[in-house]
Amino acid sequence: MQTLTKLMCRDILFRRDFEGSFTDMNFMFFVNSALLGVGLAMDAFSVSLANGLNEPKMKIKKMCLIAGVFAFFQALMPMLGWFLVHTLCNCFSAFQKFVPWIALILLGFIGGKMLFDGLKGDEDSEVSSLGFLALLIQGIATSIDALSVGCTISEYGWQMALVCALIIAIVTFGICMVGLVLGKSFGTRLAGKATILGGAILIFIGLEIFIKGVWLG
Repeated sequence: MQTLTKLMCRDILFRRDFEGSFTDMNFMFFVNSALLGVGLAMDAFSVSLANGLNEPKMKIKKMCLIAGVFAFFQALMPMLGWFLVHTLCNCFSAFQKFVPWIALILLGFIGGKMLFDGLKGDEDSEVSSLGFLALLIQGIATSIDALSVGCTISEYGWQMALVCALIIAIVTFGICMVGLVLGKSFGTRLAGKATILGGAILIFIGLEIFIKGVWLG
């Protein structure tokens, strides 16, 4: 009987993640997802600037490959984080009330670090020659912070989380293409400002989630 009850509860929780996802996608969802993509893509933008500078004759095919790898990892990490949160914490409903606090702490920490690095002018974006392995390393290094975003979107069902990840990927792809073009033309002068902007956006999103979850939830 206890086993049957556990299976029924698990089924309810599972169906809750699948139902009602698309109906919850309002204008602010798309705005927040796009802003999240902009904030998370700033490190990839900075690296793209350097890649463009180092290869001024880079062909469009390789530019698309670089932007595509960055976009893939920026989408993968939030979904992986979302999966881990739901696998470990979905059965503990009390955990949900801590989500706004966790979002504020994680995004505040990531954004603050990006602000500090940007103001300090510490950019690890110089690349001598970009092979595929080096590109993969860049993609992982610039997206690892996005793993924590899985916690900030843990209230989403899988459909909303997937759409959010896809929006982040599309935004990242576009921003990286812009970074490559600018890097080929102007170099890395915008890299520090991009990191500062990305950090500010992440902090803003963390505050928005916190205020909505604590005072407006």
